[in-house]
Amino acid sequence: MTHTTADRPSRRPTGVIVPVLAFAGIVVAVMQTLLVPVIKDLPALLDTAPSNATWVLTSTLLSGAVATPIMGRLGDLYGKRRLLVLSLAIMVGGALVSAFSSTLLPMIVGRTLQGFAMGAIPLGIGLMRDMLPRERLGSAMALMSSSIGVGGGLALPAAALVAQHTDWHTLFYGAAGLGILSIALTLLAVPESPMRAEGSFDYLGALGLSTGLVLFLLPITKGSDWGWASGTTLGLFAASAVVLVLWGVMELRVQAPLVDLRTTARPAVLFTNLASIMVGVSFYVVSLVLPQLLQLPKSTGYGLGQSMVAAGLIVAPLGLTMMFTAPVYARLSAKYGPKVTLILGMLIIAIGYGAGLGLMSAAWQSLVIAVVLGAGIGLAYSSLPALIIGAVPASETGAANGLNTLMRSIGTSVSSAVVGMVLADTANTVSGVAIPTMHGFRVSFLIATAAVVLGLALALFLPGSRPTSRPQLRASSEEDASLRRATEVLGCFRGRVLDAWGAPVARAKVTLIDPRGRRAGATVTAEDGSYVLAVPAEGTYVLAARATGHGPLASSATHTGDADPVDVDLPLPTATVKA
Repeated sequence: MTHTTADRPSRRPTGVIVPVLAFAGIVVAVMQTLLVPVIKDLPALLDTAPSNATWVLTSTLLSGAVATPIMGRLGDLYGKRRLLVLSLAIMVGGALVSAFSSTLLPMIVGRTLQGFAMGAIPLGIGLMRDMLPRERLGSAMALMSSSIGVGGGLALPAAALVAQHTDWHTLFYGAAGLGILSIALTLLAVPESPMRAEGSFDYLGALGLSTGLVLFLLPITKGSDWGWASGTTLGLFAASAVVLVLWGVMELRVQAPLVDLRTTARPAVLFTNLASIMVGVSFYVVSLVLPQLLQLPKSTGYGLGQSMVAAGLIVAPLGLTMMFTAPVYARLSAKYGPKVTLILGMLIIAIGYGAGLGLMSAAWQSLVIAVVLGAGIGLAYSSLPALIIGAVPASETGAANGLNTLMRSIGTSVSSAVVGMVLADTANTVSGVAIPTMHGFRVSFLIATAAVVLGLALALFLPGSRPTSRPQLRASSEEDASLRRATEVLGCFRGRVLDAWGAPVARAKVTLIDPRGRRAGATVTAEDGSYVLAVPAEGTYVLAARATGHGPLASSATHTGDADPVDVDLPLPTATVKA
């Protein structure tokens, strides 16, 4: 995908970009988990069957899965901040629709609109990638990626407190207020990214993906009502397969696809995305099971009899632990690499769910499960963006991260649908009310355990890589490995890109061309205009630099092959050109 650089942002990036974007991610998570404290009461509140009520959660996850690549692509074309604000505005509109709804269909419509906020995660990561210096990028992306868990952990007790003491519709007014606050902070503190992609929007691809996912998830949620061997269920599964295959074939032929499926051919990307689906499944199961188990009355023989607020507080460490693992991840990843941290995270998740099968008889046991799973999910989620960025060329990082977020969203959507179906199918009816059973909870935990074990097996197939503390723009993952080795053995070129008056030029593209005229590396400058490029061998190279508002520059430089860096500053002439 070809990128150009539009006009420079009118304001320089500031230190508040990361917390403001992370807050947007937290708002998204609050929206996503808003109804978890009242999930057991939804059938009665909406006067519908449990399998239908499941769609109040599944519709949000489904629209989020579809919105992720749509908003990511539109952000690449028209501006990431602009689409981030639009995503949050649609969420606010959906929250207000739900706030005035007490029946199933309007509630599903409102929740579907709220799901569009999921696009904020890849858009936020994209803004960080475009704006932040290299040394801050890894920890910032980890914080953004884990913000979904942080928001969920904070939302559970807060939502429970609101639902227990006021009308449950107040939850949606609160979500709308948070969305408006996030929009205001984004407009005030986050400048628009100058990066733009060329091409057009793939409307047919968006329609095909939406249709295929709906056709896949609908029979999962309704299969127990319709019959798993019924013509309707099997027909919808078959239709889903046909639509998604045709969609995939079409995406491979479109010049500017909604989802760049060619990116998935690389083993590092393929196995990371498959593992991401399993992490998504494992994340949502605990959010659906523990609050219900905690709130069921003790008279059931297995319920823990906690209030909504107590249940929310007990589960809250799930998200809070994810927040605290972000800096731990940064240290582990710098030392061992993101593959190791992903594997470690999934091992911890597997231990948490495995132990959880025998730890369901007391509230403190649920607290232990939440802490262990939070630590594992936090490590796993934080590893995924780094694995993706380390495996694809710079021009594909936006599309690749959008695809990865889509895989996680599909995992949570499938998890919501499958667990909702399991709990509805195994429920006991008491006085006309469906009560989840311990058998259903254990089956749900077994599903999560199986998913994370499968994800762990997939993660083992990821190509090994040496850790790097400085993410760079890369020509390819193979080239990246050779450049890292070269840096350790031969050294590098380093310096700053400056304008005609000697001021540093941030986000300038610097390309290293070897003596045979081939590209040997590429990077972008940090906020102080600095760059570092490894040399694969001694010789005379050309350093080519370009940036918006400046003419291009090509400068010859020689490296003798020793370990000492060679300093080369690159002064750009004044001109207005497309980069």
